Amino acid sequence: MLIKFELNGKRYEMEADPAARLLDFLRDEMGLTGAKEGCGEGECGTCTVIVDKRAVHSCLMLTGQIDSRSLLTVEGLAESDGSLSPLQKAFIKHGAIQCGYCTPGMLMSAAALLYENPDPTEEDIRTAIAGNLCRCGDYSAISRAVKEAAAVLRSAKEEACPNE
Repeated sequence: MLIKFELNGKRYEMEADPAARLLDFLRDEMGLTGAKEGCGEGECGTCTVIVDKRAVHSCLMLTGQIDSRSLLTVEGLAESDGSLSPLQKAFIKHGAIQCGYCTPGMLMSAAALLYENPDPTEEDIRTAIAGNLCRCGDYSAISRAVKEAAAVLRSAKEEACPNE
């Protein structure tokens, strides 16, 4: 099947197996290995990516479902100049990264939240990352990182658009 999609800001048109899991397509066909295979059942969140600004478990989505859609993976989270995003910087600063296995999915769930809600409460953050399991990290550090990134992003937006 010919599919057209945007991935990390770049447009693609290519033949793909529409019945393949999106996780496998991203890793095997696109060479993007940030999304991890965890449970394969949508329970752990290690495979989380953003599709049309919403967090999805790529192990449960089929490649055919991305036709005419926009995707963002952890590889596309960095700024256009290659520097880390405010969210990535905050995760590092707050020690929200331990072994790193869950980190890409956690970052993507948090990024999807910040697209939707630029000023999330603690409860909003907990709800957004509820689909992501972390066995060795500190959920409170993740929450602090998301709150700090939200503040940085709001400040940057206010500086860029002072009259909004």
